[in-house]
Amino acid sequence: MTQNEEADPVGYKRPPREHQFRPGRSGNPSGRPKGARNFKSELREELSELVTVRDGDREIEVSKQRALIKSLVAAAIDGNQRAAASVLAMCVRMLADAEDDDAIEDVGDREIVEAFTKRKKRAATASGAKS
Repeated sequence: MTQNEEADPVGYKRPPREHQFRPGRSGNPSGRPKGARNFKSELREELSELVTVRDGDREIEVSKQRALIKSLVAAAIDGNQRAAASVLAMCVRMLADAEDDDAIEDVGDREIVEAFTKRKKRAATASGAKS
């Protein structure tokens, strides 16, 4: 054995010096470029941008996320069944994520959410029975 081989052992996770990556070179040069962002980051940034919306007789600046929620709730109040179902589904999902049930303090609100979840479960079992 030469002295160089003793200084640089070769084996598991120790490739020979001539097969190691050169300094400044990646093992995957055509991989994901630096600074490339994923969908979640892009969506979060887009929804946090401010827009001007009309609220009654005045204009206010709110985030796009807030504007989207405002328009969805307004459509639900106007009688749009899909919007109402979406709003209630979001409420149920948020309540399921909450660790404690103190999120709904009003008894009337709690009854509405419970009635909605029961109706959704009934609809899901009814559609499952038809299949």
